[in-house]
Amino acid sequence: MPAPLSPSFPPPDCPLSDCPPRAAYIHVPFCAHRCGYCNFTLIAGRDDLIERYLAALRQELVWLESPRAVSTLFIGGGTPTHLPPAALDRLCKLVLEWFRPAAGGEITVEANPAGLDADRLDVLAAHGVTRLSLGAQSFHPAKLKSLERDHTPADINAAVERARTRLASVSLDLIFAAPGETLADWQADLESALRLQPDHLSTYGLTYERGAAFWGRLQRGHLRQADEELERAMYAAAIERLTAAGFEHYEVSNFARPGRRCRHNEHYWAAREYYAAGPGAARYLDGRREVNHRSTTAWMQRVLGGQSPVAEHEELSPEDRAREALVLGLRRLEGVARGEFRRQTGFEVEALMGAELGRLVKLGMLSDGGERVRLTRQGLFVSDSIWSSFLRC
Repeated sequence: MPAPLSPSFPPPDCPLSDCPPRAAYIHVPFCAHRCGYCNFTLIAGRDDLIERYLAALRQELVWLESPRAVSTLFIGGGTPTHLPPAALDRLCKLVLEWFRPAAGGEITVEANPAGLDADRLDVLAAHGVTRLSLGAQSFHPAKLKSLERDHTPADINAAVERARTRLASVSLDLIFAAPGETLADWQADLESALRLQPDHLSTYGLTYERGAAFWGRLQRGHLRQADEELERAMYAAAIERLTAAGFEHYEVSNFARPGRRCRHNEHYWAAREYYAAGPGAARYLDGRREVNHRSTTAWMQRVLGGQSPVAEHEELSPEDRAREALVLGLRRLEGVARGEFRRQTGFEVEALMGAELGRLVKLGMLSDGGERVRLTRQGLFVSDSIWSSFLRC
């Protein structure tokens, strides 16, 4: 592993325009197969493209011209650990050549339980990976089958047991409100997860995204979405059980043991800029958002042909940046502190929210303690429906 760089990172209330990027995301598109609910950038059954992918990734990173210091590095997918150990080793070497985590930095790799063997974990540990994000999703065989996952509950248990011997932190992703799932089923999933004593848990209600196979089945009536009240009860059950077990509920969907928050995602929620590379990867630099081509083959062809991989881009005005910072900040349970927000963005909360602030406080969706605005318990349940009102005020 290359020697880390030692950047001087700005304090949390550093103006957004003055803060250098200190996070990086690398997208690895390979998977054994595509699950029905997934619309992420991935390619299944094409391991013959791994070598070409690594060559293209190297070229995209070379365009940085010099290594960049970061405090968090996240290698996601897809399934990075789908790569054979030798290819995974080369991936890690390549990424760490260009992104150098500072001392004490966080390095996360996403993985699926199936195929996460000792050899792959040895590779991750050898490269200083500190955190494993494991796509468990459920401990019920029937639910895993309905979600089209390719692992078993025993695979999850084995993966966590192996990871604990090599890595400092293990996070589990869980999905609720799957077709036919009951509240009791979900509560049993929470108990199974807690028995493994993870450091972090992310819980997500199943969504039906356009472009995913489940979306088409839903439109044709072959799948039935969970009742809204049941989904709400499941989310409430997660909050109550996980906080009772000592987890801190620190973001709408995320829970952590003390000191085990996902620092990379906190960087996003603080509206800070970040690097990214790989097919479909989104970066945010100098007030400009860019998204690479989602097609893995198109991304490879463009990069290896010396062309920009960017498919979409958007320049954000200072007000746009401030509005995004407001929405992202309110996703965190600690909410938005007025003074810190003013120093970060140059805008007052009231100037951006207008009458919406008072209306949502009156409805019980937000609380306003004077210095800090945050979601209430009631607001947590409907948060996705109110963000757009902040962006268009």
